[in-house]
Amino acid sequence: MYQSLIKRTFDFLFALVLIVLLSPLILATTIFLAIANRGKPFFLHRRPGKNEKIFTLYKFKTMRDPKNEEELYLPDGHRITKVGAIVRSTSLDELPQLFNVLMGDMSIVGPRPLWEHYLELYNDFQRQRHTVKPGITGWAQINGRNAISWEKRFELDVWYVNNISFWTDLKILFKTAFKVFKREGVSESGEATMTMFTGTK
Repeated sequence: MYQSLIKRTFDFLFALVLIVLLSPLILATTIFLAIANRGKPFFLHRRPGKNEKIFTLYKFKTMRDPKNEEELYLPDGHRITKVGAIVRSTSLDELPQLFNVLMGDMSIVGPRPLWEHYLELYNDFQRQRHTVKPGITGWAQINGRNAISWEKRFELDVWYVNNISFWTDLKILFKTAFKVFKREGVSESGEATMTMFTGTK
């Protein structure tokens, strides 16, 4: 009952209220990033959602797009702008995903939507994360975020899939607010963000 009906209703109303309340902040962030990124404040990317259905993810753009001589992107640490670093450290880059929630592609709480090409790298256990809608925040985010290993992250995602409840989601929301305030787990140790997933060894 909760997952099939109540959770979607809560997601829609919660996202709508946040968009209204945070609209001045969303507008200001858009303007600053448009200046920093030469007119491109948003990052749009294909991500797999529930049942591995591909959707377009919206985020604020915190990195430039410079490439090396081999046409490969430079490391994240060389691409993040000064404004982008502030936006990322305060988790403001996630705010546009509230519109993904309104459209029904995402939930407020769920496993984070990762890169599309990771789909071919998952084992059967890890693939369970796609049996629910991805979320703006989740169980893995309040238990380490980008500072934990991929294996631990997937373990936490699957735990959430098997333990979804109103109280679990409420706990995650409260702890997310605390984590954002303290700016914990934004990046992996020694990295600007997090290393890429290359499959289970």
